[in-house]
Amino acid sequence: MAADTPHESEARRGSDGDGSARSAESRGLGPVPLSAASRLRPLLGLLVPAALVVGWHVAVATGVFAAHQLPAPLRVAETLRGMAASGELWGHVAITVQRVVLGAGLGIAVGILFGTATGLSRTASDLLDPLLQSLKNIPSLAWVPLFLLWFGIGETAKVLLIAVGAFFPVYLNLSTGIAAVDEELLEVAEVYDLGRVESLRRVVFPAALPDLLVGVRGGVGLAWMFVVAAELIAASQGIGFLLSDGRTLARPDIIVGSILLFAFLGNCSDLAVKGVRDRVVGR
Repeated sequence: MAADTPHESEARRGSDGDGSARSAESRGLGPVPLSAASRLRPLLGLLVPAALVVGWHVAVATGVFAAHQLPAPLRVAETLRGMAASGELWGHVAITVQRVVLGAGLGIAVGILFGTATGLSRTASDLLDPLLQSLKNIPSLAWVPLFLLWFGIGETAKVLLIAVGAFFPVYLNLSTGIAAVDEELLEVAEVYDLGRVESLRRVVFPAALPDLLVGVRGGVGLAWMFVVAAELIAASQGIGFLLSDGRTLARPDIIVGSILLFAFLGNCSDLAVKGVRDRVVGR
């Protein structure tokens, strides 16, 4: 067979290169631009709330709900805007966020401590888990009278009550995650003769980290639920106080606005924790 001329060889290489590029593209190996649907996917979560707001407006406008039962969305928005303009709203939001941060931080820290102990030790689990599982089922409002007796009406009682809510998801998820660490990973730690502390730091905790972050996400969510009960303890500031004040004044616009604030702030904190989880352990 006659040898290819230089021109034919160059054409053959170009043809092979184009074929390889097309093959790689067909296999999805090359950079693929995001489709319009992918770029708009984060906005899908707004569709249902937007539809609910439209339905809410229609229900009030058509008289399904009287104004004293459910105010129109625009009235709620005007009430919140007026309170924000006067500065009153920011004071309530700031004190509630502060209580949630302190309470959730304390509850998460104690949850990590107890979750680690019961996850690592069968004896500690047998001793503590039955009691903690029982306490987990106590409603938030049931703690209020006891905390009033123990800690009075100051900030301590409020922060500790929020901490109770944040504690249980962290404890349960971390304890389960540590207890479920693959035995093969522990054997690898023994092969490399890692000490107890080093084994925890390099093997056990990294393996249980996804469970811990799921627990933190649940704990932060419960902290926002418990803050309502906490702010019923003789509070003079906070979104929970604003909610109670709206009930006292028969102001449904304040009541609904307070509920929407809880939903918005709780969702923001959930997105923040979810973002940390996705960055640390991947989706």
